[in-house]
Formats: sequence, structure tokens, C-alpha cells
Amino acid sequence: MHTFLCFLVLLLLLLTPFLHSQPDRYIKTLRSGHGNEYFEVSYPPPSHQPTPSCSHRILHHSFGNTIDSPPYTTPYTPPTRCPAPWARVVLQFHAKCRGEQYDRIAAIWLSGVELLRTSTAEPTDSGIFWNVRKDVTKYSSLFARSNQNLTMMLENIVNREFTGVYRVTVNLLYYNEFAVRVPFLESFGFNRRSLLDPSQSPRRTGFLDLNGSPADLIIPISDDGKRGFWFKVENEKVLGSRRIRIPRNTYRVVLELYVSFHGNDEFWYSNPPTSYITANGLTTDRGNGAYREVYVTIDGEVVGWEIPLPVVFTGGINPLFWEPIVAIGAFNLPSYDIELTPFLGKILDGKEHVFGIGVVRGISYWLVNANLHLWLDHESSVVHANPVVHHSPGTSIERQEEFHGLDGAFDVDAEKETHVAGWVVTSAGNITTTVSDGFSFKNVIRFQHNGTYKMVKHKFKMKKKVKVIDGKGEPITRLKVKHRYPLRLITSNTPFRDGTYRLETDLSQAHREDYISGGFMKSVNNVQNSKGWMEVKGHSVVSGQASTLQNYTYVDRFNCYSRNVAATNARIVADKSSFVCENFL
Repeated sequence: MHTFLCFLVLLLLLLTPFLHSQPDRYIKTLRSGHGNEYFEVSYPPPSHQPTPSCSHRILHHSFGNTIDSPPYTTPYTPPTRCPAPWARVVLQFHAKCRGEQYDRIAAIWLSGVELLRTSTAEPTDSGIFWNVRKDVTKYSSLFARSNQNLTMMLENIVNREFTGVYRVTVNLLYYNEFAVRVPFLESFGFNRRSLLDPSQSPRRTGFLDLNGSPADLIIPISDDGKRGFWFKVENEKVLGSRRIRIPRNTYRVVLELYVSFHGNDEFWYSNPPTSYITANGLTTDRGNGAYREVYVTIDGEVVGWEIPLPVVFTGGINPLFWEPIVAIGAFNLPSYDIELTPFLGKILDGKEHVFGIGVVRGISYWLVNANLHLWLDHESSVVHANPVVHHSPGTSIERQEEFHGLDGAFDVDAEKETHVAGWVVTSAGNITTTVSDGFSFKNVIRFQHNGTYKMVKHKFKMKKKVKVIDGKGEPITRLKVKHRYPLRLITSNTPFRDGTYRLETDLSQAHREDYISGGFMKSVNNVQNSKGWMEVKGHSVVSGQASTLQNYTYVDRFNCYSRNVAATNARIVADKSSFVCENFL
């Protein structure tokens, strides 16, 4: 009997580490911070920001015990001292917190249009703060309108254990003249005058008024706002959707998609198949494999898709990695642009159409919503459009799995190529837009040593081409974009008799982007490498050591920037930046 009980105890000890070897959310025990400012490396750096023409505070609020409460809402009216039009608008987000708290997801919307998706840092007892600056010029037509509601959602819990209150201030910085070249405003290199004036070269033009100018109208694809304007997607059978009527003089439409992943899908890229979980009798619900695809529909037809960047929040994998440098995208989650102009022939009939957002193989839960950016032909009340080509096959996915007990190997390979084209007859003539998208996806997961060792290799490559030609077949502009999201994660678990365990963690991740449009080119290479260990009790980190090294470069035709920064045990130990192109061209 005694031998049998010992065997049961040993078996439980062997099974338990698997649950801890899953990437998880942790909270740091209180300790004094060595440095108060946390940051995400980006371009341009704060020191390189020009002085705005005016600043307008749009939000100042403390988010305490806000769980299960409606979002915070405040009126918005544009400033009278520097009226539109603006050459540039920047959102400046400042937050501070003191105490003990998990990381939290947050978003800001104006009339239901999302401006920023962000997450919080985990504070210390001495307090921390951070700043986020985001170019939001593309929302200028929205900022120019009065009598709107600005909304921010940040669900937080405050009690005896979780004491941190997030205090947030948001300003909009308006610029009447360009002081820094902004990648978004270079995105097409068109102008309305050169399109309508025959004396101007058509090769430098695009269809109406696209000299980097923001959209004339932005319509949200969002929920009702009672719990934030994002849709909460809890399984792949549920779509967030909204009926929208598109103005009939729309000649271009781009859908901007916002996504974040939480709960059992926060680390979706490391989820094993459900068959593995079931066969081993495990209690975790983090299954469904390691492939997710966010897709967009119009009236039930898929018209676009994205594989999101695997953003790690500040309580994820090892929270000691993220002080004071946070993971790529943690403070400013990326949005994803989907060119829908070739589909205008479906939606310019003056009727309402259903726009939907879903997640392939998604589990609880994803927060998704989108903004429709519309450019209008002010010389016409109605434009005519029609699709020419629509080749959009389903995603090709191959899965392989082999496991014995808690050890196993799981591979997912996926790829897709789509091609759509459509024409629009505007007051300036016939414009044809062709969009080609493609991606390759590979994910490898390995469990060893009775599930206590886990290795994840995740590779995603995407390419997108947009070509615009006039009625004579002459090229107007081209856009080429490439994204790569490699990630490698290794965790190794050692349990102790007192119920604590030691988790060794090794993470490398990157975001690489190449962008060419008209006369504008940029390249971004952002790489992070983090290593460390932590002793964990429950979900609390009681001790540990960690280091993060980040190499960031940004290059375009006019600007160069590089920053190499390293942190060890919450201290910055190296930080070197340069604006000299020769260093990294």
C-alpha cells in the first residue's frame, strides 16, 4: 500500500510540471523597481519628436476596480486654437501604476473607431510609468468632428491582493507643418491635382486624392460599446459583425483590423492539439493546435485575412523579461490593413452589407474589431465599380502529430495565395486595383522529459502586392509589403517538494518588415532575445533573474535609426542609438 501511494505521488509530480511548462501569465511579488520608466523600442524615439503646434488633453482617468463595469467615456471636441487641416496628429499615452497587479489589455475608441490597442506593464511597490506615442494622422477626418464620445476600456481588479490602480492621461498633438517624415503619409505618393491635371505625369499619381491624405470617412466595424467596442470571439463558429451602408461615391476602401488574444489562446502559437490533452487527461483548455487565422467577410464571403504578430504581454512567459523593456508590440499592438477596393462592386448599391470578423480555430477568447477607411469622389454622387478577378482558395494546412504519454512532436504547415482585382469609374477616369496576398506558416512544438521541457519554433512570412493602373493600362502606383514573425521559445520545469517550481525560460522573437510604395521605401528589423529563470509559487514569481537584449533598426530614403539596448535584472546595462546610416545600411 505504501509503495502504491508513493507511486501515485510521484505520478502527480510528473504530470503537474507539464501544466507549468505551458507559457502562462504570472505576477511579480512586490519589490522596489530600479528604474521607474518602462518602454517599447520604436521609431521615432521621443528625443526625435518635433514641437507640436498645439496639445489637447482628451482623457485623464484612474482605472481601479473596473471589472464588469462599462468603459470610461468622455466628450471630445477638436481644439479651436489649431483647427484642421493638420499635417500630422500624434496620440500621446501616459500611464503610471504602483502596487501589485497583473497586466491588463486596453483600447481607446473615438465614436467606436479604435485609435490604440495597448496593454499595461506590471508595477512595482515604488511605482512605474510608461509612455506610448502613436502616429494617428490617418484618423484626421474623425478628429475634425465635434460632439463625439471618446471611450477607453481597461478592466482592472483592485482588492487586498491586487492593489495597483492604472492612472492614464492621453493627449493629442497636432502639427500644422511637417517636421518629421511620416511613413503613413508617404504610403502612396499620389495627389489629386496631378491626377486631374493632364499636364502632370500620370506615373506619379494615384486614384483621387491619395497623396498620403487620410480617408474622408471612417466607419467602425465594432460592438455596441457597452463592454468596449471590441467583439469578444470565444470560438471559431462566432463572428463579430455589423451592418454598414457604404457611400455610393466611395472609390477606395481599406479595412484596418485590430486583434488581441487572451485566456486559453493568449499563447495560441504554443498550443498542442486537443488530442494530446485528452489522451493524457490534462486539465488545461489550451488546445486546438498552434494555427490561428483572423478573417474578414462581406455578406458571408471571405474577403481578407491576417496571421497576427505573437505579442507577449508583460505578465507572459517570464515577467522578469519585461522590466523595463517590454515585448515587441506590447504597448502599441499593431493593426493590419486589408485593401478591399476590388470588392467595391459588391457594396456600392446603397444597401446595408454585413461585415464580419472571425478566427479560424480560435478558442476563448479574442478581442477583434475594425475600422473602414473610405475615400470619396467629391466630384460625383455615384461611382461605378465591378470585380474583375477573385481567386481566393482556402488555406492549405498540413498537420502532423506523434506523442507517447507527455512527450511528443507536433508540426503545422500552412500556406495561401489570393489574387483579386476590380475597377472603379471615378470622375477622373477608370482605375483598376489588383491585390495579391500570400503567406507561409510553419510551427513546430516538441515536448520532452515527460512534458517538463517544451520547445516552440514559429515562423510566419507574408507578402502583399497592390497595383493600380489607369484606363489605358498605365501604372499609377505599386505597393509591396513583406512581414516576417519568427519566434523560438524554450521552457524547462523543475518541481520542488514545497509546491514551488523553477522555470527556465529562453525566448527569441522578431518583427521584420520591408515596405515599398511609390517613391517611399522603409525597412524595419526588430529583434529581441530574452533568457532567465524564475521560482514560482502558484502564479507568483518569488525570485529569479532575467536579461533582455534588443536590436532595432529603421531605414527609409530619408531617415536612419538604430538602437541596441540591454536590460539585466530590471536595470538597463547598455543603451546605444544612432542616426548615422552608414552604421547599418
